[in-house]
Amino acid sequence: MPPRLQALPRLSTLNLCLRPAPKPSTPNFLPLIQTANLSQREKKRKAKQDPYRWAQAQQRKAANLQRREVLERERGEAWGDPIHGRTTPFLESLDTAGQTTGQVTADASGKSLPSAPELRNHFLTAAELRDAVKHAYTLTKPVVGVVESQMEPGSEEDKMKQHEQRHSKAVEALKRITALSNGSSRDRFHANVRRIVNEFGRHNTDKVLKPKPQSIHPNTVPMPERAGPDTGSSEVQIAILTAKIRTVSQALQINRGYKDKHNKRNLRLLLHRRQKLLKYMERRERGSERWTHMVEKLGLTPATYKGQIEL
Repeated sequence: MPPRLQALPRLSTLNLCLRPAPKPSTPNFLPLIQTANLSQREKKRKAKQDPYRWAQAQQRKAANLQRREVLERERGEAWGDPIHGRTTPFLESLDTAGQTTGQVTADASGKSLPSAPELRNHFLTAAELRDAVKHAYTLTKPVVGVVESQMEPGSEEDKMKQHEQRHSKAVEALKRITALSNGSSRDRFHANVRRIVNEFGRHNTDKVLKPKPQSIHPNTVPMPERAGPDTGSSEVQIAILTAKIRTVSQALQINRGYKDKHNKRNLRLLLHRRQKLLKYMERRERGSERWTHMVEKLGLTPATYKGQIEL
């Protein structure tokens, strides 16, 4: 007698799926990095089978890993930091606007930083201040008449002594007023802009640096001569942006700067603006002395103008 099959109580217990069968996943044809993964048992067997050969293999592996770490470190140092780049004496001198009075005058390697002691505050120079002081001394010099000198013989010497004292006090006050060490960060930035224009402006660099080789089809239209100092060339604008980036990044590192969303956005905008100018400068002046001079002075690395900048 055949076995009796128990019938289902109702059709609702049936679990039917009318969907099509899932397709098998497509194989991944990306290149695979093959590594020799040996089990502990296999390693012990190989070490026991030929200890000298196993020791040589381990030594080669350790040397390879060490060399790989050195290469990765060198690539990282060559790539640099997208914000600070490399530290150079010119960048360090931007913190004090080239003033050496009471400040550090040497970098970490012991080399003296570039200075500009002739720059004064309020867009003045030391020569202009000396001329103004000399002219003021002449204007305020006391004049003694003939009658007064006969009536009071010692009055002229007393007035000259008082004039010298007042003049020395006025000179000391002017020096303190026009000293950049007593100025604000905005005053030091204006002084740095003047230094940057003198350092990277083409009205000065064209006399020292060789120009880029002319193209096959040079421009035959005569260009007008440069009037005044150069403030709009790419290298000058890049140097000014670098000074701003250094100031903002230093402000973000102190006083809970990680919460300063506004200056973080400003720093990001400055970095991308400098990146655009550097890419343009690379296309136009790559390999020329202008490019080399700018990169070495400002400590620019490939990370500042290549790839994506992330903070």
